[in-house]
Amino acid sequence: MDKLRRVLSGHEENEELGLTSQVLDASTLSFGTRVKWFVICFAVGVLSSILGTALLFLPGAGLSMFAVFYTIGNIAAIASTCFLMGPLKQLKRMFDPTRLIATCVMLLCLILTLLSVFLWGKRGLAIIFCILQFLAMTWYSISYIPFARDAVIKCFTTCLG
Repeated sequence: MDKLRRVLSGHEENEELGLTSQVLDASTLSFGTRVKWFVICFAVGVLSSILGTALLFLPGAGLSMFAVFYTIGNIAAIASTCFLMGPLKQLKRMFDPTRLIATCVMLLCLILTLLSVFLWGKRGLAIIFCILQFLAMTWYSISYIPFARDAVIKCFTTCLG
């Protein structure tokens, strides 16, 4: 739409676009294309997580492969939502005050999982970070459902108390 306005207003077509304009132009996909790529990216994420779970039982490097594929699966699942709402809107929503802690914990666990496998060589620690990834991703995901966090908290308090 901006390109059409520039052409109709007489501005040159080959003027340089800023980074924000380039990202916004790149995210002007049709709704059908957005849904298709969301499904593809989300399916890759789910399949990667399932593959990681299957690799968990391999002797030797199975635990490390699980951590890597599980992390890749979560990254792909997060990236899939960028197709639905666009990358900038996704980032803004991720760092919304209601999701800030869950997002930071989730991203930190993604990084720490990979560090524990590749840099530190602590596979047990990688499993702990994968569990924390799951919990943070769940808490992050239910933040998009109105009153879901309140319901989960109420459920836990009634079950435990």
